[in-house]
Amino acid sequence: MLHRAVIIARMSKSHRFTYSREQLREFATSILAHAKRLGASACECDVSEGYGLSVTVRKGEVDTLEHNRDKGIGVTVYLGERPHARRGHASTSDFSAVALEQSVAAALAIARHTAEDDCAGPPEPALLAREVPDLDLFHPWNLATEEAIDIARRCEAAAFALSHKLKNSEGASLTSQQSQFVFANSLGFAGGFPTSRHSLWCSVIAEDKGLMQRDDWYSAARLPGKVADAAALGRYAGARALARLGARKISTRRAPVLFEAPIATQLIGAFVSAASGGNLYRKASFLADSLGKQVFSPLVTIEESPLERQGLASSPFDEEGVATQPRLVVRDGRLEGYFLGCYSARKLGLQSTGSAGGHHNLSVRQSGAGPAPDFAGMLRKLGTGLLVTELLGQGVNLLTGDYSRGAAGYWVEGGDIRHPVEEITIAGNLKEMLRGIVAVGSDVVVRGARRSGSILVDHMTIAGD
Repeated sequence: MLHRAVIIARMSKSHRFTYSREQLREFATSILAHAKRLGASACECDVSEGYGLSVTVRKGEVDTLEHNRDKGIGVTVYLGERPHARRGHASTSDFSAVALEQSVAAALAIARHTAEDDCAGPPEPALLAREVPDLDLFHPWNLATEEAIDIARRCEAAAFALSHKLKNSEGASLTSQQSQFVFANSLGFAGGFPTSRHSLWCSVIAEDKGLMQRDDWYSAARLPGKVADAAALGRYAGARALARLGARKISTRRAPVLFEAPIATQLIGAFVSAASGGNLYRKASFLADSLGKQVFSPLVTIEESPLERQGLASSPFDEEGVATQPRLVVRDGRLEGYFLGCYSARKLGLQSTGSAGGHHNLSVRQSGAGPAPDFAGMLRKLGTGLLVTELLGQGVNLLTGDYSRGAAGYWVEGGDIRHPVEEITIAGNLKEMLRGIVAVGSDVVVRGARRSGSILVDHMTIAGD
């Protein structure tokens, strides 16, 4: 039986977590011991809990309001050693001793009926994190419900106050989430920490002469005080929606395309997917066998910084306990590293990059000693072409690199924005687009695990009228 102390729940004195970190560790330790007793060759488990508040206000009224409290345990067991290991996984949100024992038994039953896999198994011990530094990721927001509603209302109201043409809204949303976890495995690794994430979003609709346009803005941070001011964010979202009024199509042509910074992070996201282990070992990526090769313009360098304090995607180890390290993923356009967990690394004959579960704080910057242009400078570099501020639909083929997305934005001439543009499609091939980057701006925004300024691509096909 699992130790009885494991199932004792006490409210933490210092925070609103139900369990202490020591209790989460006891859960993990007991699961590992029980798996060993039942015959597992190796075992990994993740124990987590979280709580939070999310509120959305629309036209001054509360549209949605949610308080959440979640918990879960995931158990992975292995039978046999590589190259003859078999893997099974089970999970539960029930922390009772009986449920945990049943989860371990279920994972083992799955493993017994699973085919042997020469790449399955826990990480090599040398790869595991030896230290878990405090990266200052936990800043809880003791936010009362009425206070959260007031912040969202002020955000939306600030947008509406800009103009009588702002007549409707998709809402203003405030979210605050706090969580903690412990990951442990039978190799002796056990680590975990608490995190927080707070965000504010506003989307409003402008209307003029019966025609409507929408736009939005977003801010997220580990610290409540680093989330954008509610009124300022609302005004900016409103100004963006107003600027879209009068949008029209343009004729089909080839022209330079400037991806606004938030949209540039999506472009980098397509690169990350193509450079990730699952797509690579399945030969479903145009970046297969591209290590050391020029895949971007020489102007581009991409750095990963997993140990950044307060970073939205910071972690000293990945979901397998493998230590993360700062590294250059792309140096002067050359691909220096993929994004690999242990399984995909073994499939490729490489070593894990500490990327199980995703990447960590990717920063895109312009190579070289000179300063990167600000947004106005990027418009001047664009000269005559398209500024993209919104992408629609899914049109990226990672195998071939073919890229085709619905888009909206602004037509630019002589470095100046002339008019908004809508109902167009931009098309190209990622292999050519990445090598065709001619500038990366200093107008950096952070969107999740990626940060980038605006990105200028030399030429793409723009399909319009």
